[in-house]
Order: sequence, then C-alpha cells, then structure tokens
Amino acid sequence: MGAARGFGVDIGGSGIKGCEVDLVAGALVGDRVRIPTPVPSTPEAVAEVVAEIVERFGWTGPVGVTLPAVIKKGVAHSAANIDKAWIDTDAAALFAKRLGRRDGEVVVLNDADAAGIAEVKYGRPDDQDGVVVLLTFGTGIGSALFLDGKLVPNTEFGHLEIDGHDAETRAAASVKEEHDLSWSEWAKRVSRYIRGLENLIWPDLIIAGGGVSKKADKWLPLLEVRTTVVAAELRNDAGIVGAAVAAQQAAENS
Repeated sequence: MGAARGFGVDIGGSGIKGCEVDLVAGALVGDRVRIPTPVPSTPEAVAEVVAEIVERFGWTGPVGVTLPAVIKKGVAHSAANIDKAWIDTDAAALFAKRLGRRDGEVVVLNDADAAGIAEVKYGRPDDQDGVVVLLTFGTGIGSALFLDGKLVPNTEFGHLEIDGHDAETRAAASVKEEHDLSWSEWAKRVSRYIRGLENLIWPDLIIAGGGVSKKADKWLPLLEVRTTVVAAELRNDAGIVGAAVAAQQAAENS
C-alpha cells in the first residue's frame, strides 16, 4: 500500500464495484471487481459484498464507499434503488465494523457526489469553473453540484418532477433498456429532463456520467439543450475513484 494509493467501493442498484486507486493519476490500479448487488439489498447483505471486494485485494487502509442515498455524517437518510432498510442506518459504522476498521477509516458518501469529486479533480480543467453539474445515468439518475470546484453535497436532481413524473422514472438509462427505446427516443426524454434542470439552476456545464457515458457519441449530439454537455472523463470508474479520494482526504484531516 503506497502513500499515493487508495481504495474505493461504488454501490449501485445492480452492481457493487471496487478497486485500488492511484490517487495521483486518478485511475484504477489493475482490474476492478464487480459483484451483483444482492437481492434484497439490505445493509447487512451489502456490507458482506463490500467486505468480500476489499478482502480480495488484501487492502488494509482507509476505504471510501458510495451509496445511492443522501448521506450526512455517515448516516443514510434516503434509499434510491437500494433496500429501504438503509434509511437511518449508520452506514459508516456498519462498514467499519464489518471491515475491522477504526472510526474515521471508512468514509461513506453519495454515489454521484463521489463521481463528481473524481471528475472535478482529474477531468477537464474547465470542470472547476462556475456552476457544474454531474449527472449519472444508470439504474436511476444521480447528481452532483459544484460551484467553482466546491461540492454542494446531496443534491437529488434525479427526483425533479418533470411533466408530473419523477425524472429518473422517465430518463434513467435503465428506462431506455426496459422500454427498448432508441437512442433518439431516449435522448428526447433526457433533453426534456435537462431543460427542466436548466430552468432551475442555470448551469455552466453538465457532465454526463454512468455506464451509458461509454456510448456518449450515440446520444449527446442528439440532446436539445442550451448547456454544453460533455461525457465524463472517468466514465463508470468515477465513483470508485471519488470514494478513494474522499477516504484519503478524511484520513489526512483526522
């Protein structure tokens, strides 16, 4: 374990991914491990998978973990696309106990916030200018808001009401797959969602993340919005990298 290494685990609605991270380059060290999210995705079941991933790497240092939830001081206050038993769970304490870590050695944060942290730190230089929003399109829609490179945590822009619907129920990447939508059909839904967001916060830049960002060339050019939208530089590894960064920062400040 080098001084410039960290470890991140990204918990999603369909999969849990983890890897050692080079904190200088902002890149994974070797191949990540992905295990399907257990059903039901209860805190105890998910903690077992997180422990399995960390133990496979033999990692003994601080660990950053993301959850698709609002996180305040390590406690989950919502549960988007994971079991509702997470609500009011002290996730940081749960993972620390299962991993055999001391208080402060496990940091838990919102999954989109983690991805945003990675993009702002390691992505394009202009990612740090003005109002920047990262949107992760996956099982749902996650969001991270930054003002001049500083995170405003726990935004839930994926749950904006657009035309009477929770936005992510209409425009998440999972909806495209579920309804077998073409790229054009799905891009129209994403455009409608982004226009609603634009009218609320007037961003200077939108970064599109999540697994679907790997095929950004198929849908970003189809968007009809006023804000520049770019694909996430770190693609679907951003959550892992951002979690590792958060854990390192916490360790340095403790």
